[in-house]
Parts: sequence; C-alpha cells; structure tokens
Amino acid sequence: MTRLAVLSDIHGNLPALEAVNKDMAQFEVDHVVVAGDSVNVGPFSREALEFVNERNWALIRGNNAFYVLDYQTPRMPAHWSAFTLPPWLRDQLGAKWINFLACLPDTISLRFADAAPIRVFHGIPDNPWVAITPISTAAEVETWLSGTPEKTIIGAHSHIPLERHIGPRHIFNPGSVGLPLDGDQRASYMVLDGDHNGWTMFAHRRVPFDREPIFEAFERQRFIARCGIAARLLAQEFETARMRLWPFIQWKSANYPDQPENLALFDEFQRLEDTRPYMPPEYRDLSPRLHRD
Repeated sequence: MTRLAVLSDIHGNLPALEAVNKDMAQFEVDHVVVAGDSVNVGPFSREALEFVNERNWALIRGNNAFYVLDYQTPRMPAHWSAFTLPPWLRDQLGAKWINFLACLPDTISLRFADAAPIRVFHGIPDNPWVAITPISTAAEVETWLSGTPEKTIIGAHSHIPLERHIGPRHIFNPGSVGLPLDGDQRASYMVLDGDHNGWTMFAHRRVPFDREPIFEAFERQRFIARCGIAARLLAQEFETARMRLWPFIQWKSANYPDQPENLALFDEFQRLEDTRPYMPPEYRDLSPRLHRD
C-alpha cells in the first residue's frame, strides 16, 4: 500500500502550507503531490515554491503559472493587458523561480509499485482553466477524460473538495490549501491510500492557519497600491473564503461595461446583499463540506 498526501492551490499562502505540512506529519505519508497553482494571489509565491521544492514533492503547473509565463509575450491573450497582478507576481518570483515554473509539467502519471496508476491534472486534460466540479455532468467528464488511461484522477482548480465516481473513474479534488472558496477558511487537503485495486480516501483534512502574516505581507509589498481593485477583492477572498473577484468582474460587465474599475464601483459592489447571481453556478449555493457521489 502507498499513502499519498494530495495538495493543490496553495496560491502563495505560506502559513497555510506550513500548517498543512505540520498536520500531515501524523499520517506518515509516503509521497506528496501538489496539483498546481502554488503561486499567485498570496504574498509568498517564491517561498511556497521553495518549500515544495526543498521537500522534493511532485508538482505540476496550474493556470496561475501562465499569468507570469505568458504575460507580455506573443502568447498573451489581449485582455490580459489590463491585469495588474502579473508584474507583482513576477517581482515576487524573480528569474530563477519563473524559469522553474517554465520547466514544470502540466500533468503527471503517478505509478507506484504497489498501487494503481494515478493521473494528475490541474483542471482537465490540456486545459488548466476548466475543473471537474460537483455539477459537471457524467457525459462532460467522460468526454474530457476519454483519452486518459488511468482510472484514478486527481484534479484541482475549483477550490472545491470533491470525490466522485463516474463510470470506472474515481476522481479526487483536495480543495485549496491556500485560498478556500467554500466558506470554510481552513486549509484543505486529502490523504489517499492506494493498492492494486485502486485508491481510497483515508482522510480529508481542514486545517486552521494564521492569516495575519498574509495581510502584513500585503502591506509590506503594497499589494493594494500596486494591484488596485483586484487586490482589494482578493484580500477579501482570504478573509471570507468566498469568491469575490469573479463576481465583481461579472457584475461590472453587466452593469458598467464601459467604465474603468474604480473605488466608486468597488464600493457599490460591496453594498450588494447577494452576489450569487454573478458567480459560476457551482459556487452559488456552495456549502463548506466534502462533495461526494
């Protein structure tokens, strides 16, 4: 049997990562895999990569790596020119760790001698921007994974802890270590046990961590001064464990499509009693629990 700790979506949150590392010591895991998005949003992106790399944990890229790898290159989508976080992230990482991200794989196949193979994606095959969620249909998932030979799948990206059985597939999403979005502010990760018959969840863990160092680092790095409205909303996501930036973007697009972002719009958005209509459907009535079927 192999015991595997599964982490994802650290998002530059070193206090959460340290808390998870301390918590999982009790389980005597054989290996650790990180399913992408170790960087961006939080103020400790470089430190998070250093932490993972020093321990030789298996690691893949997530979509947030592309904000620094493709920014101001011919690969950059046109609308990214208005994004404020990539220059800030670039300064956090420096050339060494940007090049480290450039060389990471987008997917890996884990093939332990005493357990069934596992395929690890950040989102779905060839697309780190789309996640398998509690409301993804069986037909969608079967189409996305049709070219994947492994029956056990680890995905991430949604920040929603998940275990699903779809046909012969067994799908896990550990949730987010650094930026939970299900209303539970604690870091989320999983411990799996595997043998040749497949993998089972030994534990889904929620771990409290100290948020104060995050906000102190935001102040030192002048996060809000440098990154504007997006930074204000992302800081709220750390405070509330609920989605804020995406609903603001959708609300502004629906109501003020031609206006630039400004504090007046931010304040008006803050006064909304219910932002769920502007959220993706899978987040509108999301409860802080492990979603299983």
